[in-house]
Amino acid sequence: MTILDVVFYIFIFVVCIQVLFYILFFGRLALSKPKKGTSGNIPVSVIICAKNESDNLKKFLPSIISQEYPIFEIILINDASRDKTLKVMESFAKINENIRVVDVKNIEAFWGNKKYALTLGIKVAKYEHLLFTDADCKPVSKFWIAEMCSHLNEAKTIVLGYGAYKKIRKSFLNKLIRFETLLTAIHYLSFAKVGLPYMGVGRNLAYKKSEFFNANGFMSHMTIRSGDDDLFINQIATSKNTSICISKESFTKSIPETKFKNWYKQKRRHVSTANYYKLKHKILLASLYISQFFFWMIGAILLITLFKWQIVLSLILFRVLIQYIVIAFSAKKLGEKDILILLPALELFLIITQLTIFINNLISKTNHWK
Repeated sequence: MTILDVVFYIFIFVVCIQVLFYILFFGRLALSKPKKGTSGNIPVSVIICAKNESDNLKKFLPSIISQEYPIFEIILINDASRDKTLKVMESFAKINENIRVVDVKNIEAFWGNKKYALTLGIKVAKYEHLLFTDADCKPVSKFWIAEMCSHLNEAKTIVLGYGAYKKIRKSFLNKLIRFETLLTAIHYLSFAKVGLPYMGVGRNLAYKKSEFFNANGFMSHMTIRSGDDDLFINQIATSKNTSICISKESFTKSIPETKFKNWYKQKRRHVSTANYYKLKHKILLASLYISQFFFWMIGAILLITLFKWQIVLSLILFRVLIQYIVIAFSAKKLGEKDILILLPALELFLIITQLTIFINNLISKTNHWK
């Protein structure tokens, strides 16, 4: 048996892993239908932590205030901003009785730590049910609160939502950002659907206040710069207490980065938190990425050497077809159909970027959240 024979059999094994991921895990989300929530109009505290977000608050906060929901308050947390964020928050609070402002000053122990600011905001919230988003996010409908919170009940104390990014025409970076966001959502929503929830995104996330305090808040990972959303969910989420919400009226939309350098720094912070996930989640995610990387690398080697190229090409096309079908159905649900035409190019670019981020994170530490 030659070296190329061994490589060929490894390639078949890698293809099998990839296909199993897409059929057994991600296919569950692709073929599922959005479920209607069952809970009533429970009182909700909407929490927004902002640092130097005065312009975004002026632009997007009205879409939160105008939500069609009977009982909700808005907790605005000013995380030691250097601009006019606090003044903007106070101006909204003067004309809206359901808005409360929490002004957080930096202290030496938690300098630049978003989790400290969020903790203070959560303590101030008067309702048991908490709904989180960011200052640069806009709900796509007036029923965002209603849709997300309809999935909270006695058994389901965590709801994972989808936070999209605004489309920018004729921008490859925008398509890359939205593709990465779509893939990440497919992963965490699918794993949650099969009973393995491992993360959520702070742009669109709900959980009960009691869950926060029962877990001692962010204390187990307070010194880690990021992870107020994914690390916390990784810590407390189970197959029994977690639900997903994928109705189109429940989505939020954020302003994406327009410079690759800024987006790259942002992804470095996000990727760094994966080192602190539970072991079973790290194994699953590592298996997914490694099999994806070797699928393209080994496939390219075998095609270049023309070793059993007909079989290799057939296996590549088969895997790409399965992937395209699953992602296409999921993208339709999540409103991201326009990026499908660039799927292979975006996937390859993202694989290379993720490898670079992994190497950089090994060499140097990431920065504060802003």
